[in-house]
Amino acid sequence: MQKNTVDIITLGCSKNLVDSEQLMRQFDALGYKVRHDAENPDGEIVVVNTCGFIGDAKEESINTILELAERKTEKSKLFVMGCLSERYLAELEAEIPEVDKYFGKFNYTDILKEIGQEFRADLRLERSLTTPSHYAYIKISEGCNRSCSYCAIPIITGRHRSRPMDDIVEEVKMLVAKGVKEFQFIAQDLSSYGIDRYKEMKLAELVERISDIPGVEWIRLHYAYPTHFPFDVLRVMRERKNVCKYLDLALQHISDSMLEKMHRHISKAETYALIEKIRKEVPGIHLRTTMLVGHPDETEQDFEEMKQFVRDIRFERLGAFAYSHEDGTFAYKNYTDNIPEEVKQSRLGEIMTIQQEISAEINRQKIGQTLKIIIDREEPNYFVGRTEFDSPEVDQEVLIPIDSQGVQIGEFYEVEIINSSDFELLGKLS
Repeated sequence: MQKNTVDIITLGCSKNLVDSEQLMRQFDALGYKVRHDAENPDGEIVVVNTCGFIGDAKEESINTILELAERKTEKSKLFVMGCLSERYLAELEAEIPEVDKYFGKFNYTDILKEIGQEFRADLRLERSLTTPSHYAYIKISEGCNRSCSYCAIPIITGRHRSRPMDDIVEEVKMLVAKGVKEFQFIAQDLSSYGIDRYKEMKLAELVERISDIPGVEWIRLHYAYPTHFPFDVLRVMRERKNVCKYLDLALQHISDSMLEKMHRHISKAETYALIEKIRKEVPGIHLRTTMLVGHPDETEQDFEEMKQFVRDIRFERLGAFAYSHEDGTFAYKNYTDNIPEEVKQSRLGEIMTIQQEISAEINRQKIGQTLKIIIDREEPNYFVGRTEFDSPEVDQEVLIPIDSQGVQIGEFYEVEIINSSDFELLGKLS
């Protein structure tokens, strides 16, 4: 056990990561040595920030807690926070009593009280970044009001709650002062930003205010919802050079029968029209989406419609996942999980094979173009960077030979694309 050391392990999404970073800043202010995702977490205090979204994520969280509980000493403290403990607090307390205390997703700062300290309100907008120093995630809201049939997020996070715009602006200014240039806007539902707090959609205004801050080079938008889409943000994206022509639009399916069963409140025709409008208003935009296969009662015809949709739209970025029968959801209470696991996995593979071919074709079209790249890291043979069309961790990267002169991590460069693969580009400084 390392005294005066705090280890924080973050599982799940970037929204969890922001929570961990805020807690890390509080511990740092108290004089602790704070480590994130250490290979050998053996601090005096160990905190696991859990994910509870789908089965695989829950299993990873539980296994991590069990492993750390086995290594715990009498003098060390093990705390658990995040989505899993928000959702299954009583069960976890009963099943894994070795944990000193469980906290949910919204009361995690009470960990400080548990060790006899107080939350520093003056630091509430500050974070200890775990990302490379040139980019950061900005959580603009919490919660979701959409209540899709398969999704446990509203059970965990509750109703949608927008952060005050002035707080977000102040946070970005503080991060810019520390050298951050690129900002990923994240939320369970970007589209609804402002409705609860300001009685109207305010995403476009927020993006404009952030883009006006000197030093903000890139803003990228994640997890927009297609129903009641905030179309005014497209004008901002088109007009502002530092707003990336990139949109993560969670669509999940395309057949009308599945969209209805999923409670998506949008039709197939409306989805096609939405994408057409987005691409018309923002020429060159790169769209990311997610497909869900194996939802209860998904027929072969439903799946064929999904495959045709992916071929028709040719998303620049696409991920997919198999349905997980999550207790508490509408689907769990009202549908039978009647698609065999092997069928789910087969459909998942088919969708990703189609996308692999599309991605390869789109990448080949970029050969000969010169693109603005930010450098994220250095590897043995290459500098690794991204275009405005690529978000960290989830999208493809650009490789630049290590012998390129003067390249620095966190800086922007004009790079000519000279080759490509299915999910990577190769470039040289232009």
